[in-house]
Amino acid sequence: MKNPQLTIIVAMDANNGIGIDNKLPWHLKEDLAHFKRTTTGHPILMGRKTFDSIGKPLPNRRSIVITRNPDWRHEGVETATSIEQAVALLGDTPGYLIGGAQIFIEGFQLCDRLIVTEIAKVFECDTFFPKIDPKEWKEVTREQYHSAEHGFDYAFVTYERG
Repeated sequence: MKNPQLTIIVAMDANNGIGIDNKLPWHLKEDLAHFKRTTTGHPILMGRKTFDSIGKPLPNRRSIVITRNPDWRHEGVETATSIEQAVALLGDTPGYLIGGAQIFIEGFQLCDRLIVTEIAKVFECDTFFPKIDPKEWKEVTREQYHSAEHGFDYAFVTYERG
């Protein structure tokens, strides 16, 4: 069951690392601004650990948290016990899958588009994004940048299932 309206949005380092100790291993304000611009006004789907790391519903976005605990609740958040149930809550509305690792793995086959911030540096990470297979995914846009503040290159890249 693919949902062409479901997009994964993720930032990862040169080794596909996406986090350590349930936190981002970097603070790249340009990526955070890109995330905000892209997701504002749209539903965001995430696992409970990702929600806990954020700590609150993000402004101007419908938040759907996927948790195995059917009793988990948080004000301003909808819950689902599976990714399929979360996607069903979207109906015909486009949404973004924002993590974490387990949710990305489960959602990878449900999405036809990836929006990836590729950071050209390796960070210490304990959580990783699945490999993007070039036989399955085609790069359709790339915006290349350099962070003078951090001394590394990064790119906003969109992939579509080919």
